[in-house]
Amino acid sequence: MKISGFTFVKDAVKYYYPVKESIESILPICDEFIVNVGKSNDGTLELIKSIDSPKIIIFESEWDPNFKFKGKILAQQTNIALEKCKGNWCFYLQADEVVHENDLTKIVACMEEDLNDHQVDGLIFNWVHFYGDYKNSVRSYHWYKREVRIVRNHRGIRSWSSAQGFRLNEKKLKVKSTDAYIYHYGWVRPPRSMAEKKRYHDSLHHGDNWEKEFTEEEFGYLEGIDPYMLDRFKGSHPEMMQKRIGEWRWDFDLSKSNHKLTFRDIRNRISDFIARKTGWRIGEYKNFILLK
Repeated sequence: MKISGFTFVKDAVKYYYPVKESIESILPICDEFIVNVGKSNDGTLELIKSIDSPKIIIFESEWDPNFKFKGKILAQQTNIALEKCKGNWCFYLQADEVVHENDLTKIVACMEEDLNDHQVDGLIFNWVHFYGDYKNSVRSYHWYKREVRIVRNHRGIRSWSSAQGFRLNEKKLKVKSTDAYIYHYGWVRPPRSMAEKKRYHDSLHHGDNWEKEFTEEEFGYLEGIDPYMLDRFKGSHPEMMQKRIGEWRWDFDLSKSNHKLTFRDIRNRISDFIARKTGWRIGEYKNFILLK
């Protein structure tokens, strides 16, 4: 069994992506790791080259500045990297996703177990979304809780939509669960970096004019989320993240929340309460078909 890791990244330094930590978190179980580096002027390529491993295969790509529609350029760049993978399984991480070292053995065991079960297109992970800092995580299922990150190679599987998941001929993949976790740090950035990243990311979905809709110099974490959605994180972070966590200097105090409650917040609170009491997740988005 051969495992290919793959990812894409652009402007990682500018937008505070923990991409080095992301790659290194699964590098021990990969036979190769394909990195598609969008041409950047902030030292992103040099950052990737600093990973001292013969497994790393780097190539650069030029992003079409006019391709800004529903985030599809993100799937395009994912697929460019996926096409270069040679393994039986392809393990995808986005540049702000990290895997805990305690889950690596479990993940490999799942790939070995399902290697010859060809009804299995891929494997899904559970998600921990961090918000505001490294101490608070999102407890609501309205932030996706499971998604595909390992896919079988040589089957025509492609990144789909804005690169959240994968599809085969536009159809949902048939998957099994690893019971492992993806630690998502996309909402943990210095407030200024978060504002810059949001403007750029929104433009990839809605076009350049969308950048004018968000003009703040710093992202307002406290006003950006219903505090009811968050829980204090009681677990341990991946070892790869410890240095970055130790360097964090921005305060996020939920007791000072200035969030204005909306009808959507109320609806989410009610459905989250029902889910915790009954296990019924009303309207949960599932981008896969889970096999027993």
